[in-house]
Amino acid sequence: MRNLSAVELKKHLEQADPTPLLLDVREPWEYQQVHFPSSDLIPMRQIPMALSKLDQQQEIVVICHHGIRSRQVAMFMENYGFKNIINLHGGIDAWAREIDSTMALY
Repeated sequence: MRNLSAVELKKHLEQADPTPLLLDVREPWEYQQVHFPSSDLIPMRQIPMALSKLDQQQEIVVICHHGIRSRQVAMFMENYGFKNIINLHGGIDAWAREIDSTMALY
């Protein structure tokens, strides 16, 4: 697993081909507050049931509010054979503060 800051992830996403899956593991109410437009929501508690639907070879960026839940999910996914996992260190909160000030904070 790689831990990328908001600034590092922004640079990575600008260069990535193909674009990684942006996997948001927050709760639906949090996702409604603010999210990346192209992200997929799978709450943390549903990850074990959803693993079979995800491509183990695809690059996946795991996102939560502050980067703690996403790190746990990223480690869990690695234990199940996922090789291209990135954790957004600082979460969507860091992204909103450092990259996109139009995003809501909560």
